[in-house]
Amino acid sequence: MIGEIAAVALAAILAITLHEAAHGYAAKWLGDDTAARLGRLSLNPIRHVDPVGTLIVPGILLAGQLLTMGSVQAMFGWAKPVPVDIWRLRNPRWGMVLVAAAGPGINFALAWGFGIAAHGVEAGAESLPIGAVEWLLRFIALSMLVNVILACFNLLPIPPLDGGRILVGVLPAPLAAGVAQLERVGLLLVIGVVFLLPMAIPGLDPLGWLLRNVALPVLRLIFILSGHGGPA
Repeated sequence: MIGEIAAVALAAILAITLHEAAHGYAAKWLGDDTAARLGRLSLNPIRHVDPVGTLIVPGILLAGQLLTMGSVQAMFGWAKPVPVDIWRLRNPRWGMVLVAAAGPGINFALAWGFGIAAHGVEAGAESLPIGAVEWLLRFIALSMLVNVILACFNLLPIPPLDGGRILVGVLPAPLAAGVAQLERVGLLLVIGVVFLLPMAIPGLDPLGWLLRNVALPVLRLIFILSGHGGPA
């Protein structure tokens, strides 16, 4: 169980940290150094920790799944958002689209990179302890899953998720303004749709739909692109 917790925790920390750092680096490249000035342009996970979203919520989900199922099937959480001043970007509208897309983009890239890394573990399996090989492959599989789910979830078209900010950038101005106003209640809207609505309407499972119809097909594609032929 300790090995499982370590694998899940490390996979989540890497995925979330690099997701947030990607936003900051993209913003700096596009003209806004706000994240750098506030010390958020960092690969130090501690700088991106949100007490509730990074520790409490994932911790409850982790403990609950391990105690009831013996393994981790899904996780949910969030980090402290990297500050971006849209008006400091050289092209505010399209710059924000690129900044928002950088987070999910790095997660997809990480999932593919871990898929490639699995070949190295398999090639060197004979020189490693059996337990180490099993743990590394489990960690790689979890990392691929966590990164794909994090990317797909963040691409939902609801501000303040990355997909919502991308949508604001590509819509005509009047529609964009309306969508942008949702950002003030966006997190509550996400929690309501993902967790509260299914409790009120039996059989409704938006998160399950996202996993089955978006995340898993993307994961299968990344398995293929990284030379594994697709998961079973």
